[in-house]
Amino acid sequence: MTIKTILFYSLSEDSPQDNGVQTNQYSSISPPASPVAQEEPFSTYFEDKVHIPEDVSQVFSFRKLWAFTGPGFLMSIAYLDPGNIESDLQSGAKAGFKLLWVLLGATIIGLLLQRLAARLGVVTGMHLAEVCNRQYPTVPRIILWMMVELAIIGSDMQEVIGCAIALNLLSVGRIPLWAGVLITITDTFVFLFLDKYGNLKLSLIVTVSNIFQYVLVKPNQAELLKGMFLPYCAGCGPVQLEQAVGIVGAVIMPHNIYLHSALVKSRDIDRKNKKEVKEANKYFFIESTIALFISFLINVFVVAVFAQAFYNKTNADVNESCNKTGSPHTDLFPLNNNTLEVDIYKGGVVLGCVFGPAALYIWAIGILAAGQSSTMTGTYSGQFVMEGFLNLRWSRFARVLLTRSIAITPTLLVAIFQDVQHLTGMNDFLNVLQSMQLPFALIPILTFTSLTSIMNDFANGLVWKISGGIVILVVCAINMYFVVVYVTSLNSVLLYVFAALLTVAYLCFVGYLAWHCLVALGVSCLDFGSRVSNRPAVLIEEPSEYDS
Repeated sequence: MTIKTILFYSLSEDSPQDNGVQTNQYSSISPPASPVAQEEPFSTYFEDKVHIPEDVSQVFSFRKLWAFTGPGFLMSIAYLDPGNIESDLQSGAKAGFKLLWVLLGATIIGLLLQRLAARLGVVTGMHLAEVCNRQYPTVPRIILWMMVELAIIGSDMQEVIGCAIALNLLSVGRIPLWAGVLITITDTFVFLFLDKYGNLKLSLIVTVSNIFQYVLVKPNQAELLKGMFLPYCAGCGPVQLEQAVGIVGAVIMPHNIYLHSALVKSRDIDRKNKKEVKEANKYFFIESTIALFISFLINVFVVAVFAQAFYNKTNADVNESCNKTGSPHTDLFPLNNNTLEVDIYKGGVVLGCVFGPAALYIWAIGILAAGQSSTMTGTYSGQFVMEGFLNLRWSRFARVLLTRSIAITPTLLVAIFQDVQHLTGMNDFLNVLQSMQLPFALIPILTFTSLTSIMNDFANGLVWKISGGIVILVVCAINMYFVVVYVTSLNSVLLYVFAALLTVAYLCFVGYLAWHCLVALGVSCLDFGSRVSNRPAVLIEEPSEYDS
């Protein structure tokens, strides 16, 4: 099976004519022209763009939808990585079905943000990192690149942790965690193999694994629907509030915005033709909606399984179940009446204790498949970000080897010198890390899609500007609350001081990006010396070394 089967059509770099400076009435920016790139064409992805059928005159065509299908499904894999799955199971175990409406809301917000990312790529022919490279000055651009790279590495670490835990569970502890971490080095070769033969099988394994658990547990459908569509959390306290914030942080990921804006460039769209651009925006939005709906259902399955089986359960309850089945992991659950706390590792053990060993193994296989498949989205994101911000073109092998090596080092140290509780606890820190990076994707995407000098007829209207600004403000505020809660739980004065210093620098940079964004949204009184202006002018105000 080829990558075309998974994405349904191939991804590609721009066609040769796109490598030159090209302007048209619908976009005043275009990819930079590099003499080196023109003399020695190099593609980190695929050679040909997907052709869109032209002999269809209907308002809606399944043939055209099929042609546009692929980028959204690849993007949606990131919504099913081990970090998301852990957030889901903790939500079910701590709040039952009560936070499903938060998951639904976060997914809808994610869809709207992905829509903006796709529109930027379709209208301009450039992805978000490339636009940032041409819009922001050098120092902010480098800082922005470093922040996005941190988010990608954090996501990769979660994949390493998930795979290591899955291998430990599948081997009944025979493969220690440190060995599982080392084994994930082979993800480099697995990724290259999947890139050639297809990633669909792993995604299917994740889906089947969670459907099996859902059918086995038989969640209460009435409670499920109530939790999904009734935005209320009766009897909830700080624990449930933190979990709700964690759901938003796990679902909306910064590097996915950069990824989606690049993937849509794989379709052969005439950007000079307004009708084609409008049609592409429509079909990409439909495809993204379908893809995220499927990923949402899988996330719901995980929440529902743990809500039905383990909400309000105590350690003593699970200890008794483990004793009955002869589980070797009984010592994980002391004989007390404390509320059960689960993570990816304990979640699998609990399933095995209550529903039998088969449930544990199927859970572990699903986690392993999720970690492996989400490697693809992280690698693609890293590739596009590096090429866009720095104009560096590495092979996929070198890129995944670099990020995986960086991710493995701290994870391996924790796995060697600590235990599984500390390893799974790293997921909390990584969720905080990715939450902090959200403004560095959300603010730029709203900025650039609101500029008529970039998007022209496709720039955000007043409703989208206001609603987009409110959504980003709320998401960033929620995630900052998550960060504050995490830092205050560390109970260390030294860490408080260090966090305070970082916070000042962090807020200054976010404020800089927000200033540009407000100018783009039309707050003209702030337009003093900003490189971002809504006046109809070309994006680049200064010559670049890549301009011809």
